[in-house]
Amino acid sequence: MATAGHVDHGKSSLVKTLTGTDPDRLPEEKARGITIDLGFAHLQLASDELPGVTLDIGIIDVPGHEDFVRNMVVGAGSIDLALLVAAADDGWMPQTEEHLQILSYLGVSRAVVVLTKTDLAGPEQNARCAALLREKLAGSPFEQAPLIPTSIVTGQGVEQLRETLARLLASSPPLPDIGKPRLPIDRAFSLPGIGTVVTGTLRGGHLRKGEEVVLQPNGKVTRIRTIQTHRREVPSAGPGTRVALNLPNATLAAGAAAAIGKVPVERGCVVALPGLGTAHMICDVLLERSPRLAVGDAGVRRPLKEGTRVRFHTGSSNIPGRLYFSDQQVLCPGERSLAQIRLESPIYAFTGDRFVLRDWAERVTLGGGVVLNPCASRKPKLRAAWQTVSKDSIEAALQPQSIIAAQLQERRAMKKQSVLVQSIFSSSEIAEALSQLNAAGQCALSGEFVLETNYWKLLSERARSLVEAWHKDHPDQRGLSLAALRSCLSSQLPLPGIFEVLLADLLRTGFSQVEASISRSSHRPSLPAHLAPAGGKIQRLLDATPLDPPSRMELAPDRNSQEALAFLLRVGAATEVGQELVLSRKAFVHACEVIRRFLGQRGQATVSELRQVLGASRRVVVPLLEKLDREGVTRREGDKRLLKNAKVQTDSCAR
Repeated sequence: MATAGHVDHGKSSLVKTLTGTDPDRLPEEKARGITIDLGFAHLQLASDELPGVTLDIGIIDVPGHEDFVRNMVVGAGSIDLALLVAAADDGWMPQTEEHLQILSYLGVSRAVVVLTKTDLAGPEQNARCAALLREKLAGSPFEQAPLIPTSIVTGQGVEQLRETLARLLASSPPLPDIGKPRLPIDRAFSLPGIGTVVTGTLRGGHLRKGEEVVLQPNGKVTRIRTIQTHRREVPSAGPGTRVALNLPNATLAAGAAAAIGKVPVERGCVVALPGLGTAHMICDVLLERSPRLAVGDAGVRRPLKEGTRVRFHTGSSNIPGRLYFSDQQVLCPGERSLAQIRLESPIYAFTGDRFVLRDWAERVTLGGGVVLNPCASRKPKLRAAWQTVSKDSIEAALQPQSIIAAQLQERRAMKKQSVLVQSIFSSSEIAEALSQLNAAGQCALSGEFVLETNYWKLLSERARSLVEAWHKDHPDQRGLSLAALRSCLSSQLPLPGIFEVLLADLLRTGFSQVEASISRSSHRPSLPAHLAPAGGKIQRLLDATPLDPPSRMELAPDRNSQEALAFLLRVGAATEVGQELVLSRKAFVHACEVIRRFLGQRGQATVSELRQVLGASRRVVVPLLEKLDREGVTRREGDKRLLKNAKVQTDSCAR
């Protein structure tokens, strides 16, 4: 859990009272008497709801001064519970309000409200302040939160606070393990003899000792030497725990230039597993501005304009960028809009991550929301796909089905294994969403791909029309070459492998593949009208004297007849026996059968003997036998021919 509240309202003192640890560790904090950076403490509590169980609670103490709200956002980014603190002698103050809004933007839904310094105010003032807190919390996520008056001087309410925390945390459901561990680094330091240590609150899964991990956003690989949680070394750590990792080949970013071969690390980096996406510089988001801003000062109330330079906070990152809306020019308090953040350096974020938007000078919190697409493009046509996502609420927008549908509108096709891999959704949630989209006809699942329905329909129709057009323009050919089909569709194939999936789908639905071409299954090659007379004449000449046909030159003396003969050879109506000899298919098959039968009976035969049995001249028999030799039907020994392989002979003759 993390503290929240205005400066000098006793947050750090309350943490010290609860845990015995002073979270203010920096000399400057001691000197100024205020919290500047994040402080950390460990609290152990017992709960009546979990007999015999000790709750280990990590507390992050955040600064309350307006100059250090940027650090407060880091501390509040990954918590289960907020300790919202307000002092009885001050009441509701500017940073109390700002911290409440930040917690709301970050999706923190549970809090304990602590009224501190009750010893400095009388009973009436304490009651008025408590009533004011209830009034200010109306309409917020913490409207029904427990409110506990306390004093660290008199001890009032401290034990009640412990009991309340124990009850709330004991009833907390375990944080989900979706197999995607991420550790946003909120502190990085070096220890003599140990090396670089990073800390953060783990989310999304387990990290294990000895495991290879990636430091984002630079994508460099490192390894976990040791893991600690609450100062105890452990073999692994799960979601929701405060974790310290010793990374042997990492170095603090400030000294990275001198550390050759080391991976630079600092606050804002993320430890993750390999294969969980990469960092990008553009995010599509759903942005909202709290209606509570409407009652702030003029600087807070003014409309948020497109193109404004902002600070984008998510996890422990704080990166400058510019804001662009999808469908409007300004965003006023109480409004919500799809938007795009174009950052000045890469950020490693997930779909579903909450964020806070602050002004460039870090003086004002402008709004917050949820990341919809962490790997966005600035192209307007691609951004338009996200208009289908609901803007009614963060919860309505953050549905895996609608996000996958928007991604498919943008990308047209995705590999199943890459769908929402860079998101807060588990593999089972993603699989269920895909199943529902497929059942609703919003996507097609084919092989390893997820395909947007309209895209897949248009692609299939385009492929079919190309084949049909080829048949119409080239009726004499078997089909369109696969290379030509792929070339025609290349601009519509966003990923390698989609053409093969398309081809398989065509072959299941009325198309056939013959060697390296594709045709409609019902298609039968035919001569074009202008070649039909020449083709008919050639066929008649071949049929008239089957084993004594005219020479090739006599069969096809002109261009039209040459084209017609080429067609007959291509479709198998005629067979090329030699360079100058062509037989009809029927004559060739008959000659093969006669030779096979004769050699089967006699064992061997000369050209002269085979010529006599066929009733043909040497002009025909010699090239015919040479063809059968080449095809492995017969073999020559001296001046005689023998059968080589009966099965091969039968297959070849059938061809």
